[in-house]
Amino acid sequence: MTSILFAILFYFATLMFVVGTFYRISVYTRTPAPLKIPTTPAPIDTGGVVLRMMREVVLFESLFKANLWTWAVGWLFHASLALVLLRHLRYFTEPVWAWVAFIQPFGTYAGITMLLGVAGLWARRIFVERIRYISTPSDHLMLALFMVIAFSGLFMSFIEHTDVVAVKGFMLGLMYFDMQKLPANFVLYVHLFMVAALMMIFPISKLLHAPGVFFSPSRNQADNPREKRHISSWAKQMESGK
Repeated sequence: MTSILFAILFYFATLMFVVGTFYRISVYTRTPAPLKIPTTPAPIDTGGVVLRMMREVVLFESLFKANLWTWAVGWLFHASLALVLLRHLRYFTEPVWAWVAFIQPFGTYAGITMLLGVAGLWARRIFVERIRYISTPSDHLMLALFMVIAFSGLFMSFIEHTDVVAVKGFMLGLMYFDMQKLPANFVLYVHLFMVAALMMIFPISKLLHAPGVFFSPSRNQADNPREKRHISSWAKQMESGK
């Protein structure tokens, strides 16, 4: 019965995550950008914009220049989360890809650094007055979810091991619509439930900054107003309709 409930939960969470995220991205693509507003100093051509965006996404360049401590805990959390997610690909692939097998030990300890990163970001929202003032309950909820997910995952890795072979069978079964039994483990249930909850609220939360950064006019525009006239898409449609 528990396996069926979690299967339904993950199908529903995946549907909400995929549909909701693609809907929000479609809204971003249709949002007018009538002004040329790149944050200077900015590149003047497309190649420079791509390079700048890569530095922003991978290295958090603007945050590094703004606040070194926030950059440190933020980058630690995001880099660790990326490695943890890549490590979890072993539950969805058979056979496991060679590079996924290679990063398994690193992904395990990335869970620890991810937990430290979450703790640092949460401490920032609690103890830094100007950040505490603009923090909302949803901000604390996101951090609490990540904290529980990281802690429960580490608990199963280092203290109370679960049957990872059976967990992989369950996940592969979901992918191929072939129901498999989920191991009876309370910590595993908490871990999976929190992951599903995070997936469901992703499209309606601030976590959308992940795809949203690519649609930021201050980052994705070239600083070339003298060389090229900027006309938003809706303005082009009005001109073509004349």
